[in-house]
Amino acid sequence: MIRQSAFLVLLPLLGACGMGGAGPHPGFAPPTPVLVAPPVAANGAIFQAANGYAGLHEGQRARRVGDLVTVVLVESIGTSKSTSAQTAKNGSFGVTPPTAGPLSFLNPEALKAAADSSFKGGGSASQRSTLNGAIAVTIAEVRPNGTALITGERHMSLSQGREWVQFAGIVRLADIDGDNRVLSTQVADARINYSGQGAIQQASKPGWLSRFFNLISPF
Repeated sequence: MIRQSAFLVLLPLLGACGMGGAGPHPGFAPPTPVLVAPPVAANGAIFQAANGYAGLHEGQRARRVGDLVTVVLVESIGTSKSTSAQTAKNGSFGVTPPTAGPLSFLNPEALKAAADSSFKGGGSASQRSTLNGAIAVTIAEVRPNGTALITGERHMSLSQGREWVQFAGIVRLADIDGDNRVLSTQVADARINYSGQGAIQQASKPGWLSRFFNLISPF
């Protein structure tokens, strides 16, 4: 009974340490609505507007809900920071006893004091992240101001695990080129989730017991 209670206490801590792999975020982006075209009555005409018609001034550029857009991932973020500080402080005081009276026996050198303090520190940090590739997404919502919400994800099952890419954001329809491509740097409120599960990801991070002791360690 004591062992079972101890395990129940450690279970949430192990979850906080990251025990086990995390899968794709289910609520990462709103689901793309499924478009079901209503049946079109056959009227015998040669021209049918429902069969993928697009005006000459519009072309085949994505602009409606459900259209595909290719997002070219060109994310490159680099940060660096350095800081230094130096302080110094000193002080002294002394008391001269009277030459006559009950305190004349005091030694003037014994009543002097001095103090010095100094500090010098510095630190630096740098980080660089890059993400290149492409992912096809769909237009989930078209807004009156000429912007659209795009969402999409790609799942890949490899021999050593699974990987996935999830993307969501707001793009201007005017930024989509003739090949229905847009750079990820032109997407506002972009949310990119690239992760995976498998032997390689498991080997690249410390074990759950090491993460547990790092979590409770005060140092």
